[in-house]
Amino acid sequence: MAITYLDHAATTPLEPEVADLMAAALRDAWGNPSSVHAAGRAARRIVDRARDEVAAAIGADPSEILFTAGGTEADNLALRGALRARRPERDGLAVSAIEHHAVLDTARDLAREGARLAVVPVDADGEVTAAALAVAIDERTAVASVMHASNEVGTIQPLAELGAVCRARGVVFHTDAVQTAGAVVFDVRALPVDLASINAHKVYGPKGVGALYVRRGTPLATVQTGGGQERGLRAGTENVAGIAGLGAAMRIAAERRDREAVRQRRLRDRLLARVPASVPDTLVTGHPSDRLPNHASFCFRGVRGDQLVMAMDVEGFAVSSGSACTAGHTEPSHVLLAMGLDRGTAVGSLRVTVGRGTTEADVDRFLAALPRVVERLRVAVAR
Repeated sequence: MAITYLDHAATTPLEPEVADLMAAALRDAWGNPSSVHAAGRAARRIVDRARDEVAAAIGADPSEILFTAGGTEADNLALRGALRARRPERDGLAVSAIEHHAVLDTARDLAREGARLAVVPVDADGEVTAAALAVAIDERTAVASVMHASNEVGTIQPLAELGAVCRARGVVFHTDAVQTAGAVVFDVRALPVDLASINAHKVYGPKGVGALYVRRGTPLATVQTGGGQERGLRAGTENVAGIAGLGAAMRIAAERRDREAVRQRRLRDRLLARVPASVPDTLVTGHPSDRLPNHASFCFRGVRGDQLVMAMDVEGFAVSSGSACTAGHTEPSHVLLAMGLDRGTAVGSLRVTVGRGTTEADVDRFLAALPRVVERLRVAVAR
């Protein structure tokens, strides 16, 4: 049975052009980019071209792009590096309550090491307000981190307002832009953002490679010692083929962004309107308008999200849920709990994210199958 893939927030399929460029890099540019001979220079040219492509896609200067092994490493480098660079004068950090675990767990680890941690609350739509952030930071806060858009509910944060609060207080502002860079306009020249994390496999690139944007002049200490690559801030021989894939993926995403956003938004809006109309006791989660163009998320009362994901998989649909079953207990998403949902509702979460290959027919098939599956699961629970 063919699978209808509706989980693009988790990962995206590799763009064929990206795969071809990576294959060529693996075959032809096998030299070490730090070597001065011809083989090394060939690899360096590919890395430099990719750096230009990533920078152009977000309005940065190429010198402000550091390559990493993915979004998680970029988040770690941003928080750990900014805090280390500003100690002992500033020893605090502030993160939103709905961050990806790459940020939340890093912040908690830093707190265990002695950092002062403030967790910024969100409203019922999953939005961080400038007022809430202003309360959370003080004269000793080194860095604040608020993701540009939630991977779970799709809410896009008001980065301009949040960044302005940080600028006024002298706080380094980091955003996890993994879900947005390439999907919506993300221009670091127009936004008061000092650090931004990017991940290739969210934009039809390869897994295992990402980047950190570091605005020129932003204090950032290295957290990984070694050969001094990436201006001494991220040691380790560069993943030439992966970096080539990231650069190409970001370039292609920027070229297609506007028309794809319009097309995917139509599919998303169809889901947001039709699912609650066809499935009783459904709650739409996330901001009603300030959300990712491809992102629809729901909670179904009386249903466990993990079971719904498995049941939809049997029907031929790949979707996801923020809830997880651990040792026989269903744990709801920390994002939904932070938004004020009760645990009984939050465990019934479902995320549906469309992509470049998603068609209206795919959405129609999903809309036809979902009510039947939810009803079957509810009847089973009632028994």
